[in-house]
Amino acid sequence: MIRVLAVSGSLRMEKSDTALVLNPFLEGIRSAGASVELIYVKRLKVKPCIGDFHCWYTKPGVCCIKDDMQLVYPKLKKADILVLATPVYIPLPGEMQNFVNRLCPLLEPALTWRDGRTRGRIRKEFGISKIVLVSSSGWWELGNFGTVVRIAEELAKDVNVEFAGAVLRPHAFLLLEDKEKAEGVYDAARRAGAQLVKEGKMSKTLLDAVAQPLISEEELRRRFNASHERAKAGG
Repeated sequence: MIRVLAVSGSLRMEKSDTALVLNPFLEGIRSAGASVELIYVKRLKVKPCIGDFHCWYTKPGVCCIKDDMQLVYPKLKKADILVLATPVYIPLPGEMQNFVNRLCPLLEPALTWRDGRTRGRIRKEFGISKIVLVSSSGWWELGNFGTVVRIAEELAKDVNVEFAGAVLRPHAFLLLEDKEKAEGVYDAARRAGAQLVKEGKMSKTLLDAVAQPLISEEELRRRFNASHERAKAGG
């Protein structure tokens, strides 16, 4: 059985816009026969990496910081697919950035040269073969995800595993306003999750369906600006 570990960095956790897309995506993964464990970084006590490379040079593969990441490392060893779920901040929520930085013990303390860059590779005891990104944004355009997608892609390249794609949902909060369009997005997210397990990849058609515009850019901008003006008037 394929084992999926999903890590959500959303501060609003189950009530977040990210969860609106992550939940059906994970439903699709389960429907295809994979096991799923979902953890929320906000519920963990994860300290920042101190950058002394203890996990490379003193005790390779062992983080010297004794906090809740010690509970997560065994889960990462068992996982076949790692799903990173996050809203777009500037660029990531602080807790999620701490989590990503604390993945350093997954790397072998050896460097190689791949695709024109210095890279590492994942330690043999970790079974992760794919990394997937699920992300939500309040802004209209897909370009707003650029930095977050690059972080996930670079992480996958740095540990020498496949980046299996990004499930992106711009202006995600509007899913709560249009149930008919929202169901189309949720269905595409479910099918993308199932396809990931069955075929090892997600089609552009399904990912485009998840990211489909719900209103025009002009209308979204008008609404945001009107809210700003009302806030100024009330302040």
